[in-house]
Amino acid sequence: MASHKTKQWMVCWFSTLAFTVCFAVWMMFAVIGIPIKTLLSLNETQFGLLAAMPVLTGSLTRLPLGLLTDRYGGRIVLFFLMLSTVIPIYLISYAEQYWQFLVLGLFVGLAGGSFSVGIAYVAKWFERKQQGFAMGIFGAGNAGAALTKFVAPALVVGFGWTMVPKVFAIGMLITAFIFWFFTFDDKSHHIESSVSLREQLAVLKDKNVLRYCQYYSLVFGGYVALALWMTKYYIGEYGFDIQTAALFAAAFSLPGGVLRAVGGWLSDKYGAHSVTWWVLWVCWICLFLMSYPQTDFTVFTIDGPKTFHIGLSPLVFTVLLFAVGVAMAFGKASVYKYISDEYPKHMGAVSGIVGLAGGLGGFVLPIMFGALMDLTGVRSSAFMLMYGITWVSLIWMYFTEVRYTTLMGRHRGELLPEPVNPDLRNR
Repeated sequence: MASHKTKQWMVCWFSTLAFTVCFAVWMMFAVIGIPIKTLLSLNETQFGLLAAMPVLTGSLTRLPLGLLTDRYGGRIVLFFLMLSTVIPIYLISYAEQYWQFLVLGLFVGLAGGSFSVGIAYVAKWFERKQQGFAMGIFGAGNAGAALTKFVAPALVVGFGWTMVPKVFAIGMLITAFIFWFFTFDDKSHHIESSVSLREQLAVLKDKNVLRYCQYYSLVFGGYVALALWMTKYYIGEYGFDIQTAALFAAAFSLPGGVLRAVGGWLSDKYGAHSVTWWVLWVCWICLFLMSYPQTDFTVFTIDGPKTFHIGLSPLVFTVLLFAVGVAMAFGKASVYKYISDEYPKHMGAVSGIVGLAGGLGGFVLPIMFGALMDLTGVRSSAFMLMYGITWVSLIWMYFTEVRYTTLMGRHRGELLPEPVNPDLRNR
């Protein structure tokens, strides 16, 4: 009979494995979408829609899946969720028309709903002082985006893009059964059956949930959008081949996933508020620099016209992209530390709606990236958009939190101007 501590960490590590594979599948079109774009002669907006389609269903299902997790437990919900995606993933190999890819992408996107299931499942196995770190470890499954960038390009080059969905489908099936046989359920983590759906959703009336949705739409939605977009960006901006572009793009995806555990630890130690505030500032500065397009300008001097070039080299751009990835990793953890602190009895419901907001950001942003590029012809317009969203988040956070809360030193509790009704948080 395994001890409680052993069960805790088995749940944490095998849930993280499951989420990593789910996230890798969720990001699949970031790589295979590139040969499909060429095959179907898609424009930038159509490519953005194709890449983002799985993100839509992965986002919309997060709230209902979170509610199911609160009621029935994360183990059984996550297991059947993973099984439900295997056949749609495999069928992508046989799609031929644009609409077929979009429809199958919707079904494959269910894998993205695994986050709201797993985050609540893992958090409930740990005490509050360890929840930030444990959720950070689970959230490191975002590194599945980097896994896709390492594995999928090699499969595309070696066997053609149709091999990618076949391999990923088999990987999902195997992982689902590994997860089932090496995790546990604790019925004390389920809410009482007498609690109605209406009572479960009552916590969403708290206006502070909206603020957390805004933060997460940037740090997670922005992460998903850029993870989908960056391989193609490197190919177009710097002329790289697909393998080199994916490798450079992994400089964003990998730290954006694996360092989430560090963000959880920092949030446990210094508080969700402090970490989130500095995350937003790092993103704001880096995105400002990344927004500047490649520019040639001519200065008329006494010796005649002289032309100068201003633009980010691949190395400098990748360093900035890496910094954004690290910041977003910390931010994803800090936002969920807010939630575990404020809503310990309603993790599934609140994580579901916040995850939904983040996922919708990941769905809408790639489409907007494509539309802006079609409209302006400037690839860095994607970062201009992200810069503006970050600015909105900074202003919102300043007027609702910063004026009321200490930013440095050991965390002493989040001081909000209008405390949430404790009955909603802890019911």
